[in-house]
Amino acid sequence: MTTGSGTAPALPEATTPAEARAAARPVAETPATAGPPAARRASYRRLSVEARRAELLTAALGLFAHRAPEDVSLDDVASAAGASRPLVYRYFPGGKQQLYEAALRSAADELERCFEEPRSGPLSVRLSRVLDRYLAFVDQHDAGFSALLQSGSVAETSRTNAIVDEVRRAAAGEILLHLAVKEPGARLRMMVRTWITAVEAASLIWLDEEKRPSLEELRDWLVDQFVAMLTATATTDPQTARVMKAALRMEPAEGAVGRLARRVVPGLGEASHLL
Repeated sequence: MTTGSGTAPALPEATTPAEARAAARPVAETPATAGPPAARRASYRRLSVEARRAELLTAALGLFAHRAPEDVSLDDVASAAGASRPLVYRYFPGGKQQLYEAALRSAADELERCFEEPRSGPLSVRLSRVLDRYLAFVDQHDAGFSALLQSGSVAETSRTNAIVDEVRRAAAGEILLHLAVKEPGARLRMMVRTWITAVEAASLIWLDEEKRPSLEELRDWLVDQFVAMLTATATTDPQTARVMKAALRMEPAEGAVGRLARRVVPGLGEASHLL
């Protein structure tokens, strides 16, 4: 997965002097659409600062989920939230860049929570549940997920890159906790981080392939990839070998790893000449 150079480009939507003056003035929270006084009173809602900010972020996330950041304007966000452009500036005086980074932070927090899972039961089952949540997020935020992980967006800065990298580090940390390793060595860390990268890449390719195969097939394939990478690393790294043996002891014969073994072992018979 690639990210940008880390240099901050010009903001997608600069704040004009008029907008800055509008943002500095107290702004009444009125509906974005005009109408009779009775209708305005009926649609008016008093919200706390936190609730109003959350409402604007929810509206922005809904737009960024299906459109690239550069294709979303502050007017779009204001309209989706039933607010005015000056009100958006009141809560996000840095304009669209600040709003995008706040929305990205919110999405990153949700992605990090996808990897939180009780550390009990077979490892393959835990990975499946993690991937179910992660891939559901990808499915629901398709265009936004692509813009998040692929370079080229004009909204990309060193801060947005840092947010994305934080998600990757948190995900790798959670997986290592599931492997019950207090001090993972370089090879085991590299294997887990490589798998996280493979999950990201597979998710992007899945979107490019019009969401084929099914989410269930993609999830099972990614679990198989983890087991295969763990096995390959275990052949040259004693620490990973111990981790793999401990994990395999918890796997039931009818589970994902058992099914993988029954598919792989017959094929290995064709490689007996290599032994």
